[in-house]
Amino acid sequence: MSSCLDNSVPKMTNLSIEKDSTIVLGGGLAGLSAAFKMAKAGSPVTVIESAPEVGGLSRTISHGDFLFDLGGHRFHTKNDATARFVKELLHGDYVTVNRKSKIFLQNRFFDYPLKPSNALFGLGIATTVRALMDYIKERMKNSIRPAQHVSLEDWVVSNFGRTMFNLYFKEYSEKVWGIECSRISEEWVSKRIEGLSLGVAIKNAFFKYSGRDVNSLVDSFIYPHAGIGQLSENLKAGIKENNAVLTGTKVHQLNHRDFSITNVTAQGQEQLREVTGSAFVSSIPLTNLVRMLNPAPPESIIEAASKLRYRDLAVVTLMLDREQVTDLTWMYLPGPDIPIGRLHEPKNWSPVMAPQGKTHIVAEYFCFQGDSIWNSTNEQITSLTVKHLERLGLIKKHEVIDSCVIRVPKAYPLLEVGYSDHYATILEYLDNFRNLHIIGRTGMFKYYNMDRAIESGLEVADTIIKNRPRVSEREALFIGA
Repeated sequence: MSSCLDNSVPKMTNLSIEKDSTIVLGGGLAGLSAAFKMAKAGSPVTVIESAPEVGGLSRTISHGDFLFDLGGHRFHTKNDATARFVKELLHGDYVTVNRKSKIFLQNRFFDYPLKPSNALFGLGIATTVRALMDYIKERMKNSIRPAQHVSLEDWVVSNFGRTMFNLYFKEYSEKVWGIECSRISEEWVSKRIEGLSLGVAIKNAFFKYSGRDVNSLVDSFIYPHAGIGQLSENLKAGIKENNAVLTGTKVHQLNHRDFSITNVTAQGQEQLREVTGSAFVSSIPLTNLVRMLNPAPPESIIEAASKLRYRDLAVVTLMLDREQVTDLTWMYLPGPDIPIGRLHEPKNWSPVMAPQGKTHIVAEYFCFQGDSIWNSTNEQITSLTVKHLERLGLIKKHEVIDSCVIRVPKAYPLLEVGYSDHYATILEYLDNFRNLHIIGRTGMFKYYNMDRAIESGLEVADTIIKNRPRVSEREALFIGA
């Protein structure tokens, strides 16, 4: 587990790494899954992670007697093999959590995903009728001439109608991504709620349709007993039985010749060293990877990388002297008057996350490095969080007994309209490298759910283990897009 108070960096050990070893850059779920599968197959592997702990965004922080994740991370998948992999990895040490979420709109809490009966009495019959009429109008238009979607706004309006877009999508999407919905690529929303329509939402609400084929309607999920970080820690333990996991070690360069990576230059503490391998797997941010290549790529590739951006995250956790605040798994706060984007109460996911008689609230701020939220002091952003949770009637200031602030750079790839051209340019260049593979959410610049991030690591591991001809990364990515 990570500690909120421990900023130490472990000393890098001197290890003799086999020259046919696979070097995995980044110790998040994707990188660890790849390394774990190779380790279990007897294929030598070394993981290099810049942070003091593995897990990336999917790690659990230990602060006193409290445990919390960097945002609520649920695991669910339609892939039976992935489900078995995760359950076996956890050795049965997990709970099944029933999802119960609400969204705060017009000074009231509504069920989320939307339940029409709740919206009818909360927003009024006139608004609900207008939403249904807008939806019917868009359905009729699409039946005559299918709409062309470029942005998130295009896709949502076409699939749900303008009223639903304004009520349930616009403000929260713009808070999450920091740009207008007309500038967010439709790819993000179409994949995140693939298969969902207003009709499916109504069926789910009134007829208890399970929504099992629609990710956004999944109403239960499994969760490790002591936090999502159990996944990363168990993967790390399996890798370290016969291989190295180097934490607190930052990669500076990927040295290459004739489109083959020869070694990486990395630094742990004060020690600079070269790590040689036969294959290299990168789950580090794609833009960082491009800039680390030595010799440097052509200027057009560097320019394309400069056009891709990530969204950053600040997490504020308030420890409270009370038994419970809500019975929810998530609470969404779309309005611009509240800077917090989402809340969750960890003990509602697993009771061991907080000591008896206490609880804690985790508040997520979606931000950019350098903005007012990111640059706030810990005291300022904690005070801001307390103020808004008091305003919502969730807590009282005197109940706060402790706090912890974590900042996570490059948490989410920002899929802006037009990003795919720059993305394709980078992939076309990287595809020339015979022994370089990219995986994971930040590595592939794909908004992957946890299951798909794990699968991307397992798939590349399988390719390396079998030593079969590598499918073009560019081709594979766009086939699976």
